[in-house]
Amino acid sequence: MNRDAFSPSRRKFLQTSVTAAIAAPLLLGCIRKPRKPKGKLKHACIGVGGMGWWDFMQFKGDPNVQIIAICDVDAENLKKASDAFPAARTYSDWRELLEKEDDNIDSVNVAVPDHSHFSIAYTAIQKGKHVYCQKPMCHDVAEVRMLTEASIKHGVITQLGTQVAARIDERKAVQWLKEGAIGKVKHAYLCSNRSGILEYRALGPRPSQGETPPAKLNWDLWIGSAPYRPFVPEIYHTMKWRAWQDFGTGWSGDIGCHIFDPVWKGLGLKPPLSVTAEVQKSWKESPERRADTWPQSNHITWMFPGNDLTEANVLPLEWFDGEFFPPKEIMDLYPGKEYPAESSMLVGTEGALLIPHNGTPVLLPESKFINYKSPQLEAQNHYYNFVVACLGGPKTASHFAQTGPMTEAILLGTVAIRVPDRLLKWDAVNMKFPDDPDANKYLSRNYRKGWGVAGF
Repeated sequence: MNRDAFSPSRRKFLQTSVTAAIAAPLLLGCIRKPRKPKGKLKHACIGVGGMGWWDFMQFKGDPNVQIIAICDVDAENLKKASDAFPAARTYSDWRELLEKEDDNIDSVNVAVPDHSHFSIAYTAIQKGKHVYCQKPMCHDVAEVRMLTEASIKHGVITQLGTQVAARIDERKAVQWLKEGAIGKVKHAYLCSNRSGILEYRALGPRPSQGETPPAKLNWDLWIGSAPYRPFVPEIYHTMKWRAWQDFGTGWSGDIGCHIFDPVWKGLGLKPPLSVTAEVQKSWKESPERRADTWPQSNHITWMFPGNDLTEANVLPLEWFDGEFFPPKEIMDLYPGKEYPAESSMLVGTEGALLIPHNGTPVLLPESKFINYKSPQLEAQNHYYNFVVACLGGPKTASHFAQTGPMTEAILLGTVAIRVPDRLLKWDAVNMKFPDDPDANKYLSRNYRKGWGVAGF
């Protein structure tokens, strides 16, 4: 991969207004390389509730893994995981775990709210630990850039938690794009119109007063690097945190990594040239909601540089969610069938490719491609691939050098959401919007006092 596409020279990186103040410490100190695991992979699970429980069970069930420690700020989550694997030592503070278990573990997985991904993953990488991190990689663009560079510098194995990427169906779609099954790609339409997602429902202004957190929850640790907010039941922990700008990255940030992944890999995309967003009117016209929450509907458009797989020198890629849907003529390319609520449709010069999320890809029109050969692929497991790579096997398919630039592009969409209806031209090398200082301030954030990360 050409790192220059997303990793500027250190000199240029330090010149950027967004990251100059935080990049310099990375130059100090020695680079800690990962040690070679002896026997089983000695692993720690950080975050064992929700998606973290699924991740924990995957690593627990791998005969090549020995879980050394588990960590969660919620005592109920921690007890459930400890009951399932009593041999693991338990922690409520990830910082304590990484300090005390430094000599005992080879790797960690991170399954906590988005705003804490970087702090944990970056600290682990600085200690030479391999990292499996749930999507999105980080909360902010600047964090993604630094985490990507750190993973390369320290030579650790990484994997983004886009577990569907290992499935035969998704890898088939990637292969079809790479071999030009639908000709040169002209346009890409991505969507996530899943209904009934309560954690993304419209939220009113933030409550003015909070309550005492339940005894089971260490609220200060949960808040971590984000601005301190009083605890309020039902709207943050355990799931609705995704709707708040302090903690989550909205619907496109959350599910976008899944939907983007086969398109990014199949077309070999590079950082976008520009991005713009259209959002629901009610959110745009509410200063209170715009200051705190993510909208429930977005239409984001990126312009990516073209390549040998695209028809033109620029590829339009659009994202739709909530009340925004792909154009009817695009959905009509899949006639007589229900259009998948979460999917990608790529339109090429010789046909189209529909990639349902967690489903079987379809070449369109089906009559034209009825005899088109499918690649012969073996079943894989995303978690197992990570473990094998950590033990010296083939590298992962969703390592940070691959998925970091993709996550950057997705999070540029969340920046565009916060300054809707403006065309933001993107300078990937210097990591800034040259013509929009107001948008630049959303590329990074200030950490809460006492929660800074060494080297960042």
